[in-house]
Amino acid sequence: MSTESRTVGTGTAAPAIVRQRTPERAGPGAAATAAHAVGDASDRGARIVAVVIALAWHLAIGLPALLGSWSRLAAPPVVAAGWLVTAAVGVAAGVRLLRGGLPPARLLAVALLVVDGVVFAAAGERQLFTTANWVWGGLAWFFLLVLWRRPLSWLLALLAAHATIALAAVVLHGATAPADLSRYAMYVYGTSSLPVAVFAGAAAIAALARDRAATAAAALAVAAERDAAERARRDRQARLALVSGTAEEVLAALASGEADPADPAVRRRAVLAAARLRRLIAESDDVPDPLLHELRAAADLAERNGLPIELVAVGAPPELPVEVRRRLADPATAALAGARGWARLTVVAGPDEVVVSLVTPDHDGPDATGPPGGDGDGSVEHLHERDGEIRWTQTRWRRT
Repeated sequence: MSTESRTVGTGTAAPAIVRQRTPERAGPGAAATAAHAVGDASDRGARIVAVVIALAWHLAIGLPALLGSWSRLAAPPVVAAGWLVTAAVGVAAGVRLLRGGLPPARLLAVALLVVDGVVFAAAGERQLFTTANWVWGGLAWFFLLVLWRRPLSWLLALLAAHATIALAAVVLHGATAPADLSRYAMYVYGTSSLPVAVFAGAAAIAALARDRAATAAAALAVAAERDAAERARRDRQARLALVSGTAEEVLAALASGEADPADPAVRRRAVLAAARLRRLIAESDDVPDPLLHELRAAADLAERNGLPIELVAVGAPPELPVEVRRRLADPATAALAGARGWARLTVVAGPDEVVVSLVTPDHDGPDATGPPGGDGDGSVEHLHERDGEIRWTQTRWRRT
C-alpha cells in the first residue's frame, strides 16, 4: 500500500512527519515458529510410522488369519464386518493424520470399542485366543491412530476398556482356568505395551525436537543480533570519524584564520559537514522509515539555513541496510549544502526500487553531490546533471 506526504518549507518550520509502515523485525516469535516447524516434522514422521504399522498389521496378519479360520468362527460374517469397519476407521484416521489434521477421537474410539465387543462375542470360545480373533493384537494400533496427540491417559483408558471387554469375553466363554487367565494377562500386556511406547515416544521426541530447535534458534538470533550490533558500531564509528574529520578541518581553518566565514565555499563546507553529522545521528533513531527520517534531517537543516524546500514521499520503502541508505541519501545531502533559491526533494519507493531525486536552481559554483557510484555491489546508481537552469541529482536502488 503506497502513501504520499508533502511538506512545503516556510523558512523555520521543520518538515512534517511522513507516516509509513513499520518494518517487521525478527523476534521471539520467529524462534517459536522455527521450533514448531521442527516439532511438526518429527511428529509427521511418527504419524507415517503409526499409520503404516496399523494398516499393515490389519492387512498382513489380521486378514489372512480371518480368512484361514473362517469355518471355525462362531459368526464369520460378523467378524468380517468388524474387520471392514476397523479398516474404514483406520483409513479415515490415517488420511486425516497424513494431511496434518487430527481425527474425531471420541466418535472413532466408541466405534472401535463396539467392534471390539462384537468380535470377541462372534469369534467363539474355540477361537478366543487364536489369531482369528484379530482384535487381540491389531485393535490397539487403531486406538493409537484415533487418539494421536491426545493425552496419554486417553490411550490408557481405551486400552483398559479393551482389557475389560476381553476379560468379560473370557469369563462368559468359561475360560477361567489358571492357564487361560495367564494367557489373557500375557495377551493384554503384549498387545498394549508396544502401542503405548510408540505413542509416548512419538510425543516425547516431537517435544524434545521442538525444545532443542527453539534453543538453537534463540541462540542463533542472539548471535545474529550481536554480530549486527557490532557491525553497526564499527560502521558508525568509521562514519563518525569521517564526518568529524570534515567538521574539524572546517573549524580548525576558521580558528586559525585561514578560512573566511563570509566565503560561500567555507559556508558550504560547514553546512555539508553539519548535514552529514545530523544524518548520521538520525541513523540510530528507531523510526518506521529510516531513509525518510534521515532525509528529513538534512532537509530540516537546509530549511533552518533559509532554503525553502519541498519534500515529497510516494510509496512505502522496504527495509534497507544502513550502507544502502547512506548511498541513497549522501548525494542529496551534499547537494542541499550548496543549494540556493529553493529545493525539491522527492522519494519514490516500491518493494524492489527506491529513487531519491533533488532538483535545485543552477548557479555558479562547484557541484557538491558526494561520491558518485554504487554501494559496493552496484545496487545503487548515482546520476547528476546540470543545464544552466537547474541541477538534478538522483540516486536509485534496485533489488538484485
